Amino acid sequence: MPAFFPQKPWIFSVWIAAGYLLILLVLTLRQRSLLYFPNRLSKAEARRLASGSGFRFWPEEGEEYLGLLDGHAPGQPAATVIVFQGNAGCALDRSFYREQLAGLNIRLILAEYPGYGARSGSPTEEALVSSAKDLVKAVMKTSGGPVFLIGESLGCGVAAAVAGSADDPVNGLILITPWDSLPSLAQKRYWFLPARLLVRERYDNVRSLAGYSGPVAVILAEKDEVIPVQLGRRLYDHLQGRKKLWVLPDAGHNSWPQEMSRELWDEIWGFMRSDHP
Repeated sequence: MPAFFPQKPWIFSVWIAAGYLLILLVLTLRQRSLLYFPNRLSKAEARRLASGSGFRFWPEEGEEYLGLLDGHAPGQPAATVIVFQGNAGCALDRSFYREQLAGLNIRLILAEYPGYGARSGSPTEEALVSSAKDLVKAVMKTSGGPVFLIGESLGCGVAAAVAGSADDPVNGLILITPWDSLPSLAQKRYWFLPARLLVRERYDNVRSLAGYSGPVAVILAEKDEVIPVQLGRRLYDHLQGRKKLWVLPDAGHNSWPQEMSRELWDEIWGFMRSDHP
């Protein structure tokens, strides 16, 4: 036996067990740093970049903003759409939604999570959902029309938690590359670990939307390399209300925007607005 192997086989087994336990410990202690990847900015820098892209802090009053408002919104929008992004970057990275949703006569707001952009705090499921509820509540107080939510990836969990709450019912959901629950995804990705038991953040979209009766559009990327497409299908199968599924055959987790044509957005928006002509 080579010299670098222990002479007693049981010692080798101990090393393997110790290494396995070390991996469990690291994943348990650092799981939030493995889940959230915020792009941090100073408030001055965030305001400057937002202004240069045609967005502004919203609400503008007070010390803490909750999102970025598209400054090109129509004077009399038919609805407000709030976007909840995935786990990386900051709200300004989703400015492409302005072009994606152009012509739909909406007011667009990009939600900013705590600990992202120039927002204070640290990202956790509780903090993100609480902030999202505050944003939706503030929007409903200032808009007379319907409010729709778009969630992408992790943002689907945030949007679903808000929609599933009875506090401020929203008019519809568009979920892009969603999962059924984060523990389910964790177990799929880390099949060799008891990941389902270790995950503290839940983002359980199946549970959140169990009682939601509004329309839900689900958009999946067939070649999603981050969230297996079957997890999105599993969520769709559990939805009890009015729903419709679109699968982008050539899209990956981060390339789906390039597959979203004007005609497809019109079709999705038509489905969402069928109850609010």
